[in-house]
Amino acid sequence: MPAVQGDTRRNILDAAQQIMSRKGFSAVGINEVLSAAGVPKGSFYHFFGSKDAFGEAMMRAYFTDYLADMDRVLAEPGLTAAERLMNYWRNWRETQALDECQGKCLAVKLGAEVADLSETMRLALKEGTTGIIDRLERTITAGLEDGSIALDGTPRDTAQALYDMWLGASVMVKIHRDISPLDTTTTVTRQLLHL
Repeated sequence: MPAVQGDTRRNILDAAQQIMSRKGFSAVGINEVLSAAGVPKGSFYHFFGSKDAFGEAMMRAYFTDYLADMDRVLAEPGLTAAERLMNYWRNWRETQALDECQGKCLAVKLGAEVADLSETMRLALKEGTTGIIDRLERTITAGLEDGSIALDGTPRDTAQALYDMWLGASVMVKIHRDISPLDTTTTVTRQLLHL
């Protein structure tokens, strides 16, 4: 039975995410992605007009899944906002510790690379990371309301600073092949939220 077009497109995007989270965007050819997805070479341009359009679609698909998972973690019932937020950071740490500290986060792996290559991919990254910061801000605000978090600054500034800090620490984890930058970041996160 032939694959449904949406499934084929998604298979291509999923294969690309797995490969590019290890190798980067520029180092990966379309043929490698299509081979990994089990899709004939000629069908790529049926789904994507260019490698740039493909890269944008891959980033958007990645962030759609990422934000849905983040929403699930940050909505876990029976926990304070602080506990939900720390669960999110714990998940982040575990993800970045995978594959000898090579992680799976495309924002970490591709952020600097594609921001200079493609305006559409940069905008997809910007939109996705803004979605993450929005969710952090909402959870921090909920923590102020339920009394589980205290701040010295605004929820938005704190959310932005936390995301920037975790993203930077994730890059350092990749450089050092050691998870300790995220352990330090966890400690500073607890301090910033007065936990």
